[in-house]
Amino acid sequence: MEEKGQVLTNCNVSSLVIDKLCDQARGQNATVACFYFDFAARKEHSPTNILGALLKQLVWGLDAIPKEISLAYEDQKNAIGGRGPQLADIVKMLYAAASEKPTFICIDALDECVAGYRAKLLDSLNEILQRSPGTRVFVTGRPHVGAEVGKRLPGRAAIRVTPRRDDIISYIHSKLDEDATPDAMDNNLKADILKRIPEDISEL
Repeated sequence: MEEKGQVLTNCNVSSLVIDKLCDQARGQNATVACFYFDFAARKEHSPTNILGALLKQLVWGLDAIPKEISLAYEDQKNAIGGRGPQLADIVKMLYAAASEKPTFICIDALDECVAGYRAKLLDSLNEILQRSPGTRVFVTGRPHVGAEVGKRLPGRAAIRVTPRRDDIISYIHSKLDEDATPDAMDNNLKADILKRIPEDISEL
């Protein structure tokens, strides 16, 4: 992966990349944290919630909790009304955790993030990258968020991945063959599926 790299794609390769990173991390004393955006819950995916979820994963992979995080936790226990940590606090804890060992942060389907949240999330990731030299960020999303990613994560590598029509058709065939109710589909419907889905994907 490129120095402090970020990869922007228009198809979901996250699972392959994350599996590979996790396999490598086991033997290299590194840690991997992942977040998958869900369109149905996009309003709940605030930068605070996203980075908080990543922080939990990073801390889980450490041999010991960094002093900065322990102190922040103690401060929060004494907060009036039990107020949770704010975004700036979580960012500080994240780069403290990421500084303990080589760290990979993976975020899938960034385009599903609410626009206002997306800007704050990318700015926070950029701050973490600047303060934690051993951290790498991998992001996937549809092409229309590419300019924003390039602006808020300057100097990162971007790769566009486009599926081939033959690969799409082969994948659809394999899924149709797994259908538990094959009698529910006639040849005309199958032909229509094999025609329309590759056309729709090619327009993305």
